[in-house]
Amino acid sequence: MFVRTLVLMGGLSGAFGAAQFPEYAQQYTQRLGGAVDALAVVVAEFDASAASVGLTREAALQQLHGTDFLERRRADMERSFARHAQLRSDLDTLESLGPFMRAYNVAHMTDPEIARGTWAAFRPALPLNVAGGIFALFGFTVCATALSTAIALLRPRSRRQAMPA
Repeated sequence: MFVRTLVLMGGLSGAFGAAQFPEYAQQYTQRLGGAVDALAVVVAEFDASAASVGLTREAALQQLHGTDFLERRRADMERSFARHAQLRSDLDTLESLGPFMRAYNVAHMTDPEIARGTWAAFRPALPLNVAGGIFALFGFTVCATALSTAIALLRPRSRRQAMPA
């Protein structure tokens, strides 16, 4: 009886945890969009400044050398350009997906800064939609099965053999 209760509690915990994914993914995508918009302003301003003096982005970056400050500024801008491109790509992918395909493409939700911000603002809730229900069922099944298997493997061998199947 205790084992069944433990497995049920583990399954319910898994269900509740997994059911949170669709909303977390939605909030992550919203924050990702905000980050892309903010970086787009930085990129556009740099490109406009470069163009105003007849330079391409690459040529303007090449002129940022000679002092420690200019070298650091060039490195900062190069990181900003690379991050903008990566986040833009992730956003394009995630915006076109539903909750199940977002789970499949979770690798596009790995920016540490955005994930920290999303997690800090995230408040668990009981999702009352089909996607939340399916994720809950999946989480219940996985956790209950894993816990049941672990308990079965941890039971003393003599007790496993003595118990009827």
